[in-house]
Amino acid sequence: MPHDGQDIAMTEPVPAPVCLPGLLATTRDALPAVEEVLECARSAVAAKVTRDGRVSAALIETHQTAAHGLAWLATYAEALRQMQAWAERLDAQGRLGETESLILQIAFGEYLAQIRGGIPMSQGEIVRLQDLGVSQDDARALSAPAVMRLTEDGNTQDARERLVALMRDGRANLTVGASGLDDELEMIREQFRRFSADRVEPFAHEWHLKDELIPMEVIAEMAELGVFGLTIPEEYGGFGLSKASMCVVSEELSRGYIGVGSLGTRSEIAAELILCGGTEAQKQTWLPALASGEILPTAVFTEPNTGSDLGALRTRAVKDGEDWVVTGNKTWITHAARTHVMTLLARTDPATTDYRGLSMFLAEKTPGTDKDPFPTPGMTGGEIEVLGYRGMKEYELGFDGFRVKGENLLGGVEGQGFKQLMQTFESARIQTAARAIGVAQSALDVSMRYAEDRKQFGKPLIAFPRVSGKLAMMAVEIMVARQLTYFSAWQKDHDKRCDLEAGMAKLLGARVAWACADNGLQIHGGNGFALEYAISRILCDARILNIFEGAAEIQAQVIARRLLD
Repeated sequence: MPHDGQDIAMTEPVPAPVCLPGLLATTRDALPAVEEVLECARSAVAAKVTRDGRVSAALIETHQTAAHGLAWLATYAEALRQMQAWAERLDAQGRLGETESLILQIAFGEYLAQIRGGIPMSQGEIVRLQDLGVSQDDARALSAPAVMRLTEDGNTQDARERLVALMRDGRANLTVGASGLDDELEMIREQFRRFSADRVEPFAHEWHLKDELIPMEVIAEMAELGVFGLTIPEEYGGFGLSKASMCVVSEELSRGYIGVGSLGTRSEIAAELILCGGTEAQKQTWLPALASGEILPTAVFTEPNTGSDLGALRTRAVKDGEDWVVTGNKTWITHAARTHVMTLLARTDPATTDYRGLSMFLAEKTPGTDKDPFPTPGMTGGEIEVLGYRGMKEYELGFDGFRVKGENLLGGVEGQGFKQLMQTFESARIQTAARAIGVAQSALDVSMRYAEDRKQFGKPLIAFPRVSGKLAMMAVEIMVARQLTYFSAWQKDHDKRCDLEAGMAKLLGARVAWACADNGLQIHGGNGFALEYAISRILCDARILNIFEGAAEIQAQVIARRLLD
């Protein structure tokens, strides 16, 4: 008799293949209908928000649901385009197997059905085509034969069960389905998966429960592996690798613990700021130390009562001789205590009240200790206790007479801070999308194991369709978010503007991470609500992804504005 879930899995009958014949042609034929409806929606929303021939910010706010719904519809359209491109690349390489085909058809079946019936912007907000001003006549494009075939036969219970059977058989694989990346990037993934499995996963839950900082020895090992210098050019001490490599590394580190995956975000933002806006002397001074991990940075932008409205920042920097003196308050500053330098945004022109007059500083500080977290003169701080995302801690900071060297004004020119910060958003959002994929993958990992091991009514949970269906959709949406993220990284690596694609990747990735964590906890049942189970931490960690680096609403607003301008 079988004695555990694994043996049961090997003896159960495996469903017959259920991939749709001519799948690639069918999914390809479905895309024009999506494009047609998207253009109808864009035109309808544009008509709502245009005044005197120009898009009106006030009207976008009045018609916010329609505008944000347009952003979600466009995100779905881009996601399906990238899933098609992924499948066609694999097919050309002879690597489009049954697992990949099932992921493709389930993704198309589900997302097309949601486009037809309603896209969830959040748990309680479903946006429908009529909300965007798309008429029933305009929506008839979605009655095309390819669309109907996929919505009716793509995401079936048989397809989901077959996918989960393949997932069980290939449980040692790094990803469910081929990622589509080249062998070098997959070697990087394997290296960081091993590190994460050995040095992060066994300890992450204890760090979370005890609300402990990630140990410095782990950070030192990450530095040795090159995490902090991945995308910094070789001439400045980095590896000069692609944004795609950053995605892979961020995925696998966040799969172990989002805090570990997020350590690289601080260096990514700081390096991007310096590369895009710094003087050559600043690049030579700071980038090699950032790449080696000798210097740990933190981003100091947000203020109390301003949130995403960075143009309203009030922290001021006043010239005092050659140096600057900073006064003001900042909040939600991640990893503030142990770092050596802050990328600090402050107002240097007191006559301004918007983004003009803001400047960026490379503000040096002394790393703190547990007993004295903020020993630098002119600077104080207090910890903000949080549900998750605990490994670096969050702080409120106060500056009163805090001095910054004159040479540390980024670029050596005042008033460029907001512009410099905007240049980092593409990379930061791509990296955040990759972190979201890692968190989603960790939810799938622990939920798959639990569903295999937990027995109810004489069989493992994974044998029940409602459970296996959840696991299948986790795997499918992880791949959808992954391909959208990789596409935005490809755009960035090829010097193409990608703020739209990066925003879409972050928007969808954050929702996917939350859905995976929430469904994973449901699979765990009451045990998932117990602090001892990792899924409780993953749920808390996933929740922040819809808020930082641009809350979902702000992200949708930015995407909509780009689509409408």
